[in-house]
Amino acid sequence: MVSRRTFLAGSGALTAGGFGLLPGLPAGAVPTLSTTTSGRLLPGFERPKHLHYGDVSKLSGGDQTLLTTLQGIVNRTRPELYFSFDTGTMSTPDAKWLTDMHLPTTTYQNPLDLVARYRHRVRGAIVHDPAVPDSLNVATTLAGLESAVVADADQAKAHGLRIVKDLRGMFDDDRVKTYRWQLDNLFPRVTHQLLAGLPPTRVVAVENVQWQEIARETRQIRDSSNRGSYDLDVSAKLGKGTVFVRFADSFTDDGWGASVSEITVKANGTQIAHFLPGTPQEAPFLFDGVNSSIGGEANRFSDGGGYFIYQFEPPAGTTSLVVTVTMWNQYLVSATDTSPTRIEPFAYFRDYVVATKALVSWLPPGGETGDLLVEHFAKYPTLAPYMGWFANDVSGEWDGVDLASQGGSPVIAADFYMNGTVHAGFSAPISDKVRPVRRINKPKNKVYLTLTFGEGDNIQYCQRHMRDLWDDPKRGDAPANWTISPLLLETGPGLFSHYQRTATANDLLVCGPSGAGYTYPGSWVPSDFTQFLKLTGSTLRRTGMDVVYSYSHRENDKWVLLSPEIAAGFKKYTPLKGIMQTWDGDLLAVRQGGLPVVGQWGAPGKAAEYKAALDARVAQWDGTKPLFISGGINAWSWTPSEISELASLLKDPYELVLANTFFDLLNRVL
Repeated sequence: MVSRRTFLAGSGALTAGGFGLLPGLPAGAVPTLSTTTSGRLLPGFERPKHLHYGDVSKLSGGDQTLLTTLQGIVNRTRPELYFSFDTGTMSTPDAKWLTDMHLPTTTYQNPLDLVARYRHRVRGAIVHDPAVPDSLNVATTLAGLESAVVADADQAKAHGLRIVKDLRGMFDDDRVKTYRWQLDNLFPRVTHQLLAGLPPTRVVAVENVQWQEIARETRQIRDSSNRGSYDLDVSAKLGKGTVFVRFADSFTDDGWGASVSEITVKANGTQIAHFLPGTPQEAPFLFDGVNSSIGGEANRFSDGGGYFIYQFEPPAGTTSLVVTVTMWNQYLVSATDTSPTRIEPFAYFRDYVVATKALVSWLPPGGETGDLLVEHFAKYPTLAPYMGWFANDVSGEWDGVDLASQGGSPVIAADFYMNGTVHAGFSAPISDKVRPVRRINKPKNKVYLTLTFGEGDNIQYCQRHMRDLWDDPKRGDAPANWTISPLLLETGPGLFSHYQRTATANDLLVCGPSGAGYTYPGSWVPSDFTQFLKLTGSTLRRTGMDVVYSYSHRENDKWVLLSPEIAAGFKKYTPLKGIMQTWDGDLLAVRQGGLPVVGQWGAPGKAAEYKAALDARVAQWDGTKPLFISGGINAWSWTPSEISELASLLKDPYELVLANTFFDLLNRVL
């Protein structure tokens, strides 16, 4: 067995008046593995003094990658470069955070001019192989080690960059071999303080593509009752050689989109394709499946704003093209004759990876790639975070987080975390004061409901979508809990400080799953999990949070109750007053290991439908004692305005409370 060295970030923050400021690194220092004396889990950066700013939202993925890897080298000690990846207006998150920092800023109309300005700070370029997408990640790892940027050959020539290492022809399309070479040859040189997972490419929508609607389910069906075989005539899109057929969700706010289990395609009556999702036969026709998943019925599905696209190339002269599909639920099918997307390098978060000299890979957590991912976790110290994300969408998330948990690595979802080096260096006051409880002296026989926005473990969500939600003018009209990552202490103190300082009396920050990083407690080696709990306790005490939303682990495709031992560990090592956990069953409110644990309950739809589902559940309550419901709110489809709308519908016997009041009551009732 590979030995693992355990480390723990201590509580060595500088404090004054209840606020903690995390220390940066001395000038010229290179980030190294944390120790208990450094007070940090992750590498640190000096506070920026002046930022050179550019809007890169219209640049190609290749040019964005060139600039973000340049940003990683330049920002390695004191950050100087900051980019906007949105639209360039001052209402986008990147621009809002820049404004909030109140730093002197120089704006560049052409951000690529910054390459010439800072060319003397880099040794040259690591040239990736466009024919082998994963070579971009190897190039990124090398860029951090060699103080270089990542470029293709044309970019290197155009910007006068010396080629430090040329990866063209070095790898083939065998992903395992590529990342095996990287692990064997580069691991001794990279930081062992974190490891990263980033997709080498991304799918970019092509503008002005005209989609023609072919079929739509107009009813909100979620029980497969409309399952059937549907003949979809897409002949109107013949003529350019390829027809693209997209399956999406006709009701994007409740998460029960198109589900497909079999497809047959006939051109002028002759079969040209037949396949089942998830099989090798599907692969030649699946044009874009990144936002979809394979379900338990061997079906491909996509919910909310997601979709999947198939492509079909009928023979020349075809006048009739019919796609026969077995599908169900809330489908929306459309077709086009124009390629709707293109593939570009994935540029995001590479500044942080390069600056910290991290090793970055992209290994789907299954089969040979999953075995190699396990080897990665085994080589790193316990608590070394995995930053980025996993391949294969939802199933990749579950399997990837499970492997990371078994390997002792908390996950920090960060693949779209922009300007990470700047946000990690920008210190800001964070209070360690716990929010006072609005105490209800005598619980009544009422339904006490607390509502919680999820996704807060995801630091890119905290940086981007949460900021949009937070700026809703209706925020604060009704009590709501907001999950947030306590690791923003180090990855974005300014972000955490903003939310903490601008919270209303009806906003409560609670720890996102499942503590100091996204993880499944039941999958850890117990002794390693104790170290995670100590880290969680340290970060919670420094951020004033005393409630956590936690996952447990899955058995037979179901989330199970946190064990008494795990709950007792939370009680012993953290300041928690209670735990909200993922749950697949009926309402749950129990005492485990000395702490109240409640299962997160949810319902589809928006305010009226959510209220109707609550009423249906409450109808089973006998009214002889208080009923406690911890309600989950989908952060991607709800807003504070809709929380306010729901609150207006909650009359007697409901009482909407914050989580601290909720657990204060529950602790006295259980």
